[in-house]
Amino acid sequence: MGLRLTPYAATDLPDFAPLFRAIVADGESYAYPLGLSDGDIQDLWWDSDPAHTVTARDEHGRLVGSAKMSPNRPGRGAHIGTASFMVSADARGTGVGRALLDYVIDWHVRGGFSGIQFNAVVETNTAAVQLWRSVGFSIIGTVPGAFDSRRHGRVGLHVMFLPLPLQPLES
Repeated sequence: MGLRLTPYAATDLPDFAPLFRAIVADGESYAYPLGLSDGDIQDLWWDSDPAHTVTARDEHGRLVGSAKMSPNRPGRGAHIGTASFMVSADARGTGVGRALLDYVIDWHVRGGFSGIQFNAVVETNTAAVQLWRSVGFSIIGTVPGAFDSRRHGRVGLHVMFLPLPLQPLES
């Protein structure tokens, strides 16, 4: 797949908002409320510096995913990063998530972060859990019943962690 990752811009919102709404409506990975306006979506997904958001477009220019990354906490917690990912249902399993993950790790390494913490990975989102673990993330805890899955009922949310530094990817 010819994938192009670029910094998120306001012009991406018309393509990103439907993807965001579909993932939230699916009810399996994000606890965002339904019925958000485009402006609400923009405010939730596109943060200002020091955060960074990218989009993934396929060879036809179709937006197939996005990732946002930032320090996990401000001040004395800013040395640990975090990230969130969305990949369209029809692009899952094609390498989009892995490309976004590689970008996120490299961004954190280049930024001098000491680790990456994912605060709320739905335990039944097994493809994501497997992908995160494949690059070295560990589950450091699970909050039981913290997510109300549309298909599975109340399931746990994993806190996952990847220690850094790793070597930056070659440019």
